[in-house]
Amino acid sequence: MNSVDVAVIGAGIVGLGHAWEAARRGRSVAVFERTARAEAASVRNFGMVWPIGQTPGLWYRRALRSRDMWLQLRSEAGVAVSECGSLHAVYEADEAAVLQEFAAADTGMACEWIEGATAARRWPALNPDGLKGALHSPTELCVDPRQALRLIPKYLAEKYSVQFHFDTPIAAVHMPNIRTAGGESWQARRVFVCGGADFETLFPQVFADSGLVKCKLQMMATGPQPNAWQLGPHVAGGLTLAHYKAFETCPSLPKLKARFAAGMPEYVRFGIHVMASQNHLGEVIIGDSHEYGSDIAPFDKVEIDGLILNYLRKMLRMPDSTIARRWHGVYAKHPGTVQFQAEPQPGCAIVGSPGGAGMTLSFGCADAWWNAHEGETP
Repeated sequence: MNSVDVAVIGAGIVGLGHAWEAARRGRSVAVFERTARAEAASVRNFGMVWPIGQTPGLWYRRALRSRDMWLQLRSEAGVAVSECGSLHAVYEADEAAVLQEFAAADTGMACEWIEGATAARRWPALNPDGLKGALHSPTELCVDPRQALRLIPKYLAEKYSVQFHFDTPIAAVHMPNIRTAGGESWQARRVFVCGGADFETLFPQVFADSGLVKCKLQMMATGPQPNAWQLGPHVAGGLTLAHYKAFETCPSLPKLKARFAAGMPEYVRFGIHVMASQNHLGEVIIGDSHEYGSDIAPFDKVEIDGLILNYLRKMLRMPDSTIARRWHGVYAKHPGTVQFQAEPQPGCAIVGSPGGAGMTLSFGCADAWWNAHEGETP
């Protein structure tokens, strides 16, 4: 029977984070992925490493830890990582009020409020018409999820001898034994189930009792921009202030949310907040929406894409806004915690995606898990 110290089920970003942490701490590791390559939420996102959206304190620190690890992957694995930073560009007075409150608060987060005229000169991709100002943060990174999810397994295999078994669904876990759908048996002292919402297949009752809700998002991308045009920082708008928990302590936020609900009901209905990032290929990634639970359907809504693009035009001036590809992703989100975890069997940990912030938090969360459990057996 095959045997390793640690088995990881799922080669998405959460699974890779736990495999990396185990391997660099001297464990033998095998990773099992049911498809030929990771193709779910981990490759269907902006590629934003986004500390500025996390709550101050613990989660911001974990985001910064992830940031450090992404920079390590740039130097050691050849992953394209841009230290681009971010802007929240706003065009209404109540949005500016929230950002000014946030910038003035003692959060420990690196950011500054920049008045509209200065922001427009500094970042010419912003639409200057009516620009009130922008919150600038230097901490955000940009990666291409598709490239990263190809290169990280190669890096882990070559540097740490991590075994990767693609096209290998896991049919059952009965610690310390795991069995593949092909009938192969393995033993592991520790198992991490990192398949997003797909752990429902292995542990249906745990999923039913978890409180997790599936969330669908719609996204788009342009082709490479002409003449090497650069967006610069990631760009978000006023709607984003109602989405990320980082801004919840701002006194003006409830009034802003009320305006969105009254004046932009379709944006609120579809959970739309508009962001843009540019990858190393020059493509501009645009999104996104959030439909939950029973609202999720396999068919994408043209209406949602139209709302996103209409809002984006108020924020950015791109040379070529032609959409080259569209897609949707689905991830599991817990309403009460950033990252769902469970231990259905001794030594078997279910580790959920951190609610839409997988690229931002997964490495930091894996590091924190191993720091907390380093001396434990199995």
